[in-house]
Amino acid sequence: MHMRFVFVHGTGVRRKQHDRLFGLVKERLAARFPESEITSYYWGDDHGATLAFSGASVPGLRSGRASRADSLATAPPLDLEVSEWQLLLTDPLCELRLLAEIAADDGGLGMPGVRASGLEVADRMAALPRRPAADDELAELLKSTSLNDAYEPALDAVSHSEEFEEACAAASDQATAREVAAATGRAVVAQLLADSTESALCTGGERDRLVDIVTSRLGGTGRGRVGRVGSVLLRLAMRLTTQPALDHWRGPITTGSVPALGDILRYQARGGPLRDSLTQHVTALEAPTVVLGHSLGGIALFDVLALASIRQEPLHNVRLLVTVGSQAPFLHELGALTGLPPGASLPPSFPRWLNIYDRKDLLAYQAKPVFAQGAQVTDHEVASRQPFPVCHSAYWKLDDVYDRIAKEIEALG
Repeated sequence: MHMRFVFVHGTGVRRKQHDRLFGLVKERLAARFPESEITSYYWGDDHGATLAFSGASVPGLRSGRASRADSLATAPPLDLEVSEWQLLLTDPLCELRLLAEIAADDGGLGMPGVRASGLEVADRMAALPRRPAADDELAELLKSTSLNDAYEPALDAVSHSEEFEEACAAASDQATAREVAAATGRAVVAQLLADSTESALCTGGERDRLVDIVTSRLGGTGRGRVGRVGSVLLRLAMRLTTQPALDHWRGPITTGSVPALGDILRYQARGGPLRDSLTQHVTALEAPTVVLGHSLGGIALFDVLALASIRQEPLHNVRLLVTVGSQAPFLHELGALTGLPPGASLPPSFPRWLNIYDRKDLLAYQAKPVFAQGAQVTDHEVASRQPFPVCHSAYWKLDDVYDRIAKEIEALG
């Protein structure tokens, strides 16, 4: 059978990458179907996303190239505070861990037979009520910030940690014990927030008051940065999370993601011109046609074929749809697939459909469980042995992909 193949690329692909990718696909298909015509539909330039105002909507984006060190040097105090807490939310025990190491290096294990002052902090921690009384300011604050359910687990997580035990044991004098109490108060509140990121309703002022209350009940004073530990962690926090640093990276990250994420968003909102152009391209072909869509290209092809079938104007020359690394099944589950109403079945005139996926590919989904009523749907799993996101493009180098396409075409015969 003389066949015609049309390859439709996926999101984020532009001319140079398309030409390289299509060259690979064409070479592999030609080896199996030497009599067939193999073409590509490139849409990246005409229908791909771009930033119309050069990223003017991105907060902190600068046209200049100020160094990251310069950005950090100008960080205001508020940004430094946010940075510290970002670090604590990532690792609530980081201050205690570093404090234990510093105290131990200073010879903080104390005199033999003399009880370390830090163990008093451990005793107070063990004596803290896991459920504060209803008239306790702490209970009221935990309730108003939606953190009450996470309080007991946070206390247990910190008090049972090796970091807390080692910091208490290493604090031989009262000054170091007060540092341990302050670090523990911050650790408990950080653990609270880290465990309740989606449900927490907590301002910076409420967070600081929580730290004050817990720290004072452990024998510490104030909520300031733990002295010797603070200088080390602050430098790390500044490098990782200050707003100037975020501004420094946000521009490249945002603008760099435009081709990939932007193409998807633009297609969902303004996909009509791409579908119309793709429909014209496919209907102009007379020979029995196999259409191959990668990622977003597969979604567009699905929509074109489904909409044509619903209008009772099916593209009869398309004998086989092949989607590779496709999100179409997931979008249909969400009710967000343009070509098919939520919950609807495949139209009877929809062509045979082969859906190829790699379970390591986070952008690939199974079609058969979603379109189970469509006998013309087949899922085929492959494995590139690559992690995401590399596996999302690795399909086209797998013999298994082309062998399965060949098998499906043979079944059409």
